[in-house]
Amino acid sequence: MSALPDGLSEFVSRAGWGEAAVEPLPGDASFRRYFRLRAASGETAMLMHAPPPHEDPAPFLHVAHWLTNHGLRAPAILAEDAAQGWVLTEDFGNDRMRDWLDAHPSDETAAYTAAIDALVALHRVAPGPFAPYDMAVYAREAALFTEWYCPAMGLQVDAAAYDAAWGEALAPLLARQSPGVTVLRDYHAENIMLLGGKPGAPQGLIDFQDALVGHPAYDLVSLLQDARRDVAPALEAAMLAHYCSAMGIRGDDFAADYALLGAQRNAKIVGIFTRLNARDGKPKYLSLIPRVWAALERDLAHPALGPVARWFDANIPAAIRAASGKVAA
Repeated sequence: MSALPDGLSEFVSRAGWGEAAVEPLPGDASFRRYFRLRAASGETAMLMHAPPPHEDPAPFLHVAHWLTNHGLRAPAILAEDAAQGWVLTEDFGNDRMRDWLDAHPSDETAAYTAAIDALVALHRVAPGPFAPYDMAVYAREAALFTEWYCPAMGLQVDAAAYDAAWGEALAPLLARQSPGVTVLRDYHAENIMLLGGKPGAPQGLIDFQDALVGHPAYDLVSLLQDARRDVAPALEAAMLAHYCSAMGIRGDDFAADYALLGAQRNAKIVGIFTRLNARDGKPKYLSLIPRVWAALERDLAHPALGPVARWFDANIPAAIRAASGKVAA
């Protein structure tokens, strides 16, 4: 087990948890580390260390306070020292939606329906005071594919044409995006906590520090085209229909925007997972690329993706696509 970070004892003592046992928890794809504090009484709390300069907990705190103030279920903040990277929060427990469904697959429809309902509640609130998910952000994210994946595969591609294709494809979506909703950006089964220990109970939100104001389809894509677990096409379609019914959405534009953001997000994730291996020495994410690639191919088939699909046809060899974009570790 790695050593505890410097400053941990001082922070938890100031927060009134100095006598609690400290249990390190598995991390994520960032520099953040997590710990569970367990008091002698049995009470628990979650400790996040997001150390500068690699991390900054201030955005997490900003979004958490906004979500709580608008009736959404972010963890309560018990103590904070953003300058040193420390945040102590309410403990949402261990019942992640992903883990629950691994053990209780028959609850899948109920769990996803509740997750969609949580998005409906979020999208019925005016967007928060966050930066816009604009063309510059979409383009920068999509470019991770050509910056990291293509070199890893030994491909020399037309990156300028790639950027131009995305600009052409996304322009109609940007026109439809205003006024936007709060987009959590990483809303999926590993970042949803089932607070009552079962589907249908309140859904606890985590990992939302990168929230922006953008299109309502983005978090739907994140949930229903999950990089980390399979979502059957029939369930994806049913949940999209449930969302559209709840929000009174009709017409083909939303389906086009869902496919556009699906392709954009999935191209980004392929780039990120490749970078995690090449730059950060985390090869475990490479095994997830085939699932993401399959979703990307489905999205590219939508007519709204015409410019981007043509770029893929011209630049990514059929053999790589047939192999689901696999990258060697």
